[in-house]
Amino acid sequence: MGKVTGFLEYDRQEQKYQLAGERIRHFREFTLPLDDSDLKKQAGRCMDCGIPFCHGPTGCPVHNQIPDWNDLVWQGDWEEAAANLHTTNNFPEFTGRICPAPCEEACTLNLENQPVTIKTIEQAIADKAWEMGWIKPEPAAVMTGKRVAIVGSGPAGLAAAQQLARAGHEVHVYEREAKPGGLLRYGIPDFKMEKYHIDRRVKQMEAEGVTFHCGVNVGVNKTFASLHNEYDAVLLAGGAEDPRNPNLPGQDLAGVHYAMPYLTQSNRRVGGEEVLDEPILANGKHVVVIGGGDTASDCVGTAFRQGALSVTQLDIRPKPPEREDKLTVWPYWPTKMRTSSSQAEGAEREFQAATLGLEGKKGRVTGVQCARVDEKRQPIPGTEFTIKADLVFIAIGFAGSVKEGLLEQSGVALDRRSNVVADDKSYRTSNEKVFVAGDMRRGQSLVVWAIREGRQAARAIDTFLTGESTLPA
Repeated sequence: MGKVTGFLEYDRQEQKYQLAGERIRHFREFTLPLDDSDLKKQAGRCMDCGIPFCHGPTGCPVHNQIPDWNDLVWQGDWEEAAANLHTTNNFPEFTGRICPAPCEEACTLNLENQPVTIKTIEQAIADKAWEMGWIKPEPAAVMTGKRVAIVGSGPAGLAAAQQLARAGHEVHVYEREAKPGGLLRYGIPDFKMEKYHIDRRVKQMEAEGVTFHCGVNVGVNKTFASLHNEYDAVLLAGGAEDPRNPNLPGQDLAGVHYAMPYLTQSNRRVGGEEVLDEPILANGKHVVVIGGGDTASDCVGTAFRQGALSVTQLDIRPKPPEREDKLTVWPYWPTKMRTSSSQAEGAEREFQAATLGLEGKKGRVTGVQCARVDEKRQPIPGTEFTIKADLVFIAIGFAGSVKEGLLEQSGVALDRRSNVVADDKSYRTSNEKVFVAGDMRRGQSLVVWAIREGRQAARAIDTFLTGESTLPA
């Protein structure tokens, strides 16, 4: 907790943003951080609530000890707060920027719609730790002689790699792309998280003994069998990137794309990497984004920064209420009206809108055919309408991991949802020395869940290799 009466004395104060007209001119982060005195007051609002739902499984998948580091910030002991934060979260500067903050929804003060600004404080602690030089490599004192291969360098793979290296194992991370980071680097736009945050963590991990092999697509230009034979254990952490296919009429028209190739191409361009595919650019175009989630929102923000004339977002769900019924939902994640920073930059949002098909001329998309839906999400006759579109992005989620290559060669069992079968204790697949973590096991989810699974899988692998583990559960 913070100050005993802090929640009575201080109002909730959130980070502000650069004005929309300014921030859409660049791809950098645009939040305006609070100063230390304001952050101290915000941490002081953390109350002695008895049962802190914020850091249990309801609020925080990695079990951040939120009341503890709030109290330390209130006392001005930022270094100890950073040490505490890192005991549960390898990369708090990531989650402090891109996590949707279920911890704040679970905060007791959210019963009055004034939760502690947990996410802002977490980011501030991590940023100060870097600024002050408190984050240093932590190489293992004794090596075990065991070798572990990790396929994928997204948040699950990175978290597992760091934990296993600190346990004394020789860790090799195989990444398909030119640089480590996975979805963090190639899926999340820089205006939400700039990539130097990843780069400095990679340098820290390399100093801890982790070896990164980029440009290696296991299952394509390196066989899974060779990997399996070279290492004592293998962790699959390749994510869930097979897009859900709506099979819309006209989907093959030029100008219709899945969301992730668009975001990946934009991130490559911003990062100074070569873009070999045909450019997908929104400048001077009317853009329609199909889908109501975070990926769709990222497409909206990216399109505005590329100079789109208009952006419309289609959501098949009904418009949610402005406020949830706390007594029936809290402390769980509620359905309520949320407006992302990207949507606030000028997007038109259509709710209860089903996409019926895409129309075009001379092989190129010109519009999106829509209709309103009933409570069963079925189109209502007579409500059809068309939205002008020069560029359409499909962002309706993912159907699991890509099967071709890695998963086919590994032969691991898959469930009905095309996720790799493994429980959340052993994280072991149907192949004895092959483990899995993150979206490849649980399906499309949050970065914070990926970090948790990577940490837990590391403990399971450490136990498998040595018979016991001192890594946190």
